[in-house]
Amino acid sequence: MGDLLSTINSPADLRSLDMTALQQLASEIRQEIIETVAKNGGHLAPNLGVVELTLALHRVFQTPRDKIVWDVGHQSYVHKLVTGRRPVFHTLRQFGGISGFPRPQESEHDAFGTGHSSTSISAALGLALARDLKGDNYSVVAVIGDGAMTGGMAFEALNHAGHHKTSLIVVLNDNEMSIAPNVGGLAKYLSRLRTDPMYSKGKEELEQLLKRIPAIGPRVVKAVERVKDSLKYLVVPGMFFEELGFIYLGPIDGHNIQAMINVFQQAKTTRGPVLVHVLTRKGRGYPPAEENADKFHGVGPFEVKTGQVIKKPGQPPSYTEVFGRTLVELGRRDKRIVAITAAMPSGTGLDHFAAAFPERFYDVGIAEQHAVTLGAGLAAGGLRPVVAIYSTFLQRAYDQVLHDVCLQNLPVTFALDRAGLVGEDGATHHGVFDFAYLRSIPNLVLMAPGDENELRRMLKTALEYPGPAVLRYPRSAGTGCPLDEEILPLPVGKARVLREGDDVTLLAAGTMVSLAGEAASLLEQQGIHATVINARFVKPLDEECITRYALRTRRVVTIEEHVLQGGFGSAVLELLGDRGLRNVQVIRLGIPDEFIEHGSRAVLLARCGLTVEVLVNTVLKALGAHRAKTKVKIGVQWP
Repeated sequence: MGDLLSTINSPADLRSLDMTALQQLASEIRQEIIETVAKNGGHLAPNLGVVELTLALHRVFQTPRDKIVWDVGHQSYVHKLVTGRRPVFHTLRQFGGISGFPRPQESEHDAFGTGHSSTSISAALGLALARDLKGDNYSVVAVIGDGAMTGGMAFEALNHAGHHKTSLIVVLNDNEMSIAPNVGGLAKYLSRLRTDPMYSKGKEELEQLLKRIPAIGPRVVKAVERVKDSLKYLVVPGMFFEELGFIYLGPIDGHNIQAMINVFQQAKTTRGPVLVHVLTRKGRGYPPAEENADKFHGVGPFEVKTGQVIKKPGQPPSYTEVFGRTLVELGRRDKRIVAITAAMPSGTGLDHFAAAFPERFYDVGIAEQHAVTLGAGLAAGGLRPVVAIYSTFLQRAYDQVLHDVCLQNLPVTFALDRAGLVGEDGATHHGVFDFAYLRSIPNLVLMAPGDENELRRMLKTALEYPGPAVLRYPRSAGTGCPLDEEILPLPVGKARVLREGDDVTLLAAGTMVSLAGEAASLLEQQGIHATVINARFVKPLDEECITRYALRTRRVVTIEEHVLQGGFGSAVLELLGDRGLRNVQVIRLGIPDEFIEHGSRAVLLARCGLTVEVLVNTVLKALGAHRAKTKVKIGVQWP
């Protein structure tokens, strides 16, 4: 850690530093972030790009009184370092440590919790209107970038903020391409004119003077206005934002601390909504991240010297990789297949499809709602769209799934990556609600593969199914199972019995299938014979199979990497209840009714009781037998 960074315990410590010291601090912060993310993983490139921007914000605005809302929040590492969390920054994204996203529970400097995109302007406007209603006086700033401005919610909020005219500052962190060309001195000059109260006063006085000219005065004013507007549309950047009611300042060099301090001070004293356009470079200061910002946007542990990601030797391909390559394979055979992503081509594995079939690939930006309805339109036009979205992000398009796809029974395939516990990204990113929010929708088929070969078969099944279908799979590496050369579809709604026994039925979905198999082997050693069923389909359930084995063993344990409320276990309970099988004991293992914190997936699974030991002990307890040698407390205990 640098000598200067170790002295920064709050934003107030920044205000005594001169420009030379601030630049040194920026360098030390970059090194601290690089070293920490290299060990813990995290969002590297976005944070390296906002170092000077964050220092300038905290130099001008005084949190926690002033409010800064970070869109998505994955670019808040610098903010955390200068707001009192430097001593614990090494715990970033670790279980029991600080989050990789803003959390009001973590610090009073985090004005609003974020993790999904395009929410900052809405939240900041809400804070600003609350301030006005309460008669308070402080600044509210929304920092939005990394493509979040492509989300429709951001434009809805801009429209509303421009209508209300309340004082609000939106910082557009433009780190990919400039929305408008930087016209240098002219842009800076016009920005000063628009924020200088003497300019507004002079403009009004000139208009009044012109109007007094007999006969032609009003016409001269109108002509001047027309000419002025034409010139502004021609040379002034940001006219789109000005038409929405914002005063536009910029573009500003986002790595020039003094320039940003100056413009933020202007924005702070300007009445009404202001948009500050800041140009930054993702990965700034670390060549591997500058050259490959996409790879280092969110990255696992890596070697600092080389930038090479540290991988476990001999690890099987991830589910994401298998999905992406399988879709290319199927796409070669069926030209109707098209692929859609919401700004995550590499994260979803669709970069392979994009390279092979660029004319059949659509990246819609951070706009999940549009992605789903675009898929519906493509399906209505006779194509077979595959919409690949993280489970947690499909939540944002629930209405489109229901209304635009399922109500019309259109053949759209949804590939839900990052289903289950995703680990260090935490509560905002865990994909643990999809069974519940999808299985109640008519016409929808919902699948969860037990291994990567089954994933391939489910993708084939979905693309041949005449209606909407969903397959959800984890972030993790695959099991290493062999992959069939020929991809055959599965019979819809049919489970697979992996093992037969008369004492208990272990009914597992998705990632929990292998866990159920391990538990059955351990139970066998203690003389307990378990049936293991890979459900495969959460909707429709294999009613005949589940009912038959429930009657045979009279004890059923459901296991799912999903919340218990409304999940797979709930579906099984509903089935047995509807069949009148009230003398069957059903125990459900899954994620409890709480938001699960960040930490490694293994730690979180253990905390949720989704381990072999807990499953074995659960069965032994249900059978009244002696507990296993490895004693595990059943349930979740948070520190």
